[in-house]
Amino acid sequence: MFRGSAPATIDDKGRLKIPADFRRVLEERFGNELPEFFVTSILGDRALLYPLPVWEQVEERLAKMPATDPTRSRFLERVNYYGQQGRPDSQGRLLLPQILRDKAGMNGEVVVNAQLDHLVVWNRERIGLRLEGDPFTEDDFRALAEHGI
Repeated sequence: MFRGSAPATIDDKGRLKIPADFRRVLEERFGNELPEFFVTSILGDRALLYPLPVWEQVEERLAKMPATDPTRSRFLERVNYYGQQGRPDSQGRLLLPQILRDKAGMNGEVVVNAQLDHLVVWNRERIGLRLEGDPFTEDDFRALAEHGI
């Protein structure tokens, strides 16, 4: 499981160097050769980095939905529009799709956040504004308590 967050940088070629703490988790789970990733987004505001075996589990669940389900179609349209499969290079750098970098304003400083089974990359300024503009509420605390958290 991924935990925490780490500052990082998108280089001039559009590559993200996977932060060391997250790389260690990947190596523990998948071995010394980092797995392929499916890099995507739903809204275009952040990059979602799924180790390919994790993304394949998502695809298995999607395949069980009717092909005519409009929500399934909208989801697949978006994740495939922004999506790209790739493997980190020997230095742990992963290329983010140009179309997603442009839409999400990802160049230079970013923040990589853990989401248990995948990573989320945010433009550093945008994540700060999001956290300020979307506060954690008492309703959120109650919803977590209903799940024993």
